[in-house]
Amino acid sequence: MPGPGPSSAAVDPPVPVLLTEPADGTPDVVADREALRRAADLIAAGTGPIAVDTERASGYRYSQRAYLVQIRREGAGTFLVDPVAVDDEVEPLIEALAADEWVLHAASQDLPCLADLGLRPKELFDTELAGRLAGFDRVALGTLVELLLGYRLEKGHGAADWSRRPLPLDWLNYAALDVELLVPLRDALEAELRAQGKLDWALEEFEALRTAGPAAPRKEPWRRTSGIHSVRTARGLAAIRALWEARDTMARDRDIAPGRVLPDSAIIQAAAVSPTDEQALLQLPVFKGRAQRRLAGTWMRALRASAALPKSDLPDPSPPNDGPPPANRWADKFPEAAARLGAARTALTAIAEANRLPVENLLQPDLVRRTCWQPPEDIDLDTVTAALRVGSAREWQIALTGEALVTALRTTVTPQS
Repeated sequence: MPGPGPSSAAVDPPVPVLLTEPADGTPDVVADREALRRAADLIAAGTGPIAVDTERASGYRYSQRAYLVQIRREGAGTFLVDPVAVDDEVEPLIEALAADEWVLHAASQDLPCLADLGLRPKELFDTELAGRLAGFDRVALGTLVELLLGYRLEKGHGAADWSRRPLPLDWLNYAALDVELLVPLRDALEAELRAQGKLDWALEEFEALRTAGPAAPRKEPWRRTSGIHSVRTARGLAAIRALWEARDTMARDRDIAPGRVLPDSAIIQAAAVSPTDEQALLQLPVFKGRAQRRLAGTWMRALRASAALPKSDLPDPSPPNDGPPPANRWADKFPEAAARLGAARTALTAIAEANRLPVENLLQPDLVRRTCWQPPEDIDLDTVTAALRVGSAREWQIALTGEALVTALRTTVTPQS
């Protein structure tokens, strides 16, 4: 049976030691093929798990590519690899990094851009996910390092434009520190998980994360425009779609983050006002700027095209959903489903608290909603287990929640007297 939670939380930690630079100094950037081959040879000759991290430029660039890859291994040291400088041809690293387990923090953020470079782990340990399973309330890298290792990391450049060249020395220093203590943190978290009886749970989670593959493309991604809920007409939604698509094409072609081409708020305002010409468009706050004045023709063409669409081509204000309706609507229209969901949430919260887990890590909320919305025809442990497996629940999750869900799914509405 798992223990009560993080053993370290019961002890007041000593004052953390501030780390302002790596113990061996900030390494030079690996920026040519010969340096990359030497780095790969050193990594391959090292021992133990390999700490890996990346830096992207999400708020500045359209692509989610890696602009820097940080690697550290015992006996080899730290390497800062610039994939841009070697045209993303990092083949020497593929074999070198296959030598042992990778250690990443919040691996789901880094694995896609690493996979784009042909770099995929054969084993994985995610320190953020490990921290969640171990019951830590805060799982940022700096927080866990401070709690478990007694060091405070110099931070401050995570949201920087990593596509910039040359990269400033203080940025490189920050990047190197991100992998400096990842392996010692991994070891401390493994010991914590083992002490709590949760290590096998974590290993299942890491493997599921490692093998998950890329996310499916979103259908109608323009519907995620911030503020779209304020536009309720099909014609207004068509304007949002047209502006979003015009912006997306421009952003992709220029490799600029879409929000830097045109903010979501400007798209929503233009759709709401529906200007009939460029002069009217330029009266709107964001469009008054010099950059937007130059692009006014592009935005007006998109707006005019949406205005000319026949009704049959307008987007549905209430598009079909392959899942259940929002749970807050169940109580009035679908009371049986609401009763099942309420019982399931109560039971899962109790299980999560007893095991010092975030309830969302115990079982995915979307899977819970779908199962409560459309339970198996014959509700028993076998059918519920099968439904959870189809929904990609891990075996440890099924073992903890299966019987409680059977009881919850058998819940019925109590008639009012």
